[in-house]
Amino acid sequence: MRDHRRLGRELGLFDTDPLMGAGLPYWLPDGAVVRHTLEEYVREAERAAGYRHVYSPVLGKRELYELSGHWDHYRDDMYPPMELGGEQMLLRPSLCPHHALIFRSRARSHRELPLRMAELGGMYRSERSGVLGGLTRVRAIQLNDAHIFCTPDQAVEEAAGALALISRAYADLGIRASRHRLSLPGGGGKYVADPALWRRATALLREVLDASGVAYEAVEGEAAFYGPKIDVQITDPAGRESTLSTVQIDFHQPERFGLRHIGPDGARHRPVMVHRSVIGSVERAVAHLLEEHGGAFPPWLAPVQLVVLPVGADQEERAHAVVREAVALGLRAEVSGPDEGSLGARIRRARLVPYQAVLGAREAADGLLAVRLRDGRRPGVLPVAEFLRRVGQRVRARGTALWDAA
Repeated sequence: MRDHRRLGRELGLFDTDPLMGAGLPYWLPDGAVVRHTLEEYVREAERAAGYRHVYSPVLGKRELYELSGHWDHYRDDMYPPMELGGEQMLLRPSLCPHHALIFRSRARSHRELPLRMAELGGMYRSERSGVLGGLTRVRAIQLNDAHIFCTPDQAVEEAAGALALISRAYADLGIRASRHRLSLPGGGGKYVADPALWRRATALLREVLDASGVAYEAVEGEAAFYGPKIDVQITDPAGRESTLSTVQIDFHQPERFGLRHIGPDGARHRPVMVHRSVIGSVERAVAHLLEEHGGAFPPWLAPVQLVVLPVGADQEERAHAVVREAVALGLRAEVSGPDEGSLGARIRRARLVPYQAVLGAREAADGLLAVRLRDGRRPGVLPVAEFLRRVGQRVRARGTALWDAA
């Protein structure tokens, strides 16, 4: 069975230390490459979809989370307050209150809507020690979050657009949703009490799901405390299901924060907040990618995309020149020389690298590379420039395919 904790340590992606604390993994260089590449992919996809990025602090006053409702409904999952200068400060459990404040920081016109605000930001959950595990349950979370401030008439289209963005990302990452869930409130005092707003938000999300054509089931007791949500579920190799991505329609927080925009009639109107996360937490996304691909990441996401293997010491200088050309083209490449073992041993060691290029005396003399793909295919002997062009083309295209026809 593929376990991301074992794979992460074997591949040198992440680790933990008891002095840092449970549920607080650190990222090693190759893991940091994967994380950075994934984050940049999401930012680029969001920019193309009309999102604007912001940064907001990971601390906030207790009053902020009282206003948002987190303190009343989510306190058990929050860290205790810190006393600073006579004020109680909290590590944030969510980004949405901060984004609501950014929205209301100045007057807004209907011409600005929908306003799509995104952030890859830190948040903190006071998870119990018994549920912590690798990257899937952590206490410090890097969340791919966004909030769309829009009119009620725009909410369905914006939520549907978010669901489409999630679907495209899954295709590029080579993962799939095991099911879609419409998460509804359950009993008890966990949820804000406003039946009319719950019914309205639920009806809109059902419209989004019905229009998208995906099969889904409604499940009580899984909603956010402030509103229903679409949960995109994934399943790991052991059959355990978890939520990776979400889309929510929220009438509650715009009301709590007194959010307004000026409509075409000159009057003040209340916007709707659509919460959405394309890949959820970066930690959980990387954990799932590790287990889904067994460490053989899609070419665009692999920590090392190309390894050049000189047969002998006489070809090492040329191998380093090829790597310099690859790096100049934006590829992640390195040399594995004969001092690291036999050619066969080096090829086996690089089994997870998408592209391997063997460089013997003839190839070095003629400006060629003997190309091997991770899946065992051998496209043949190619000129260096042609090979690097095709690898760069495949990496820029993203997706999971290793090789394209010429």
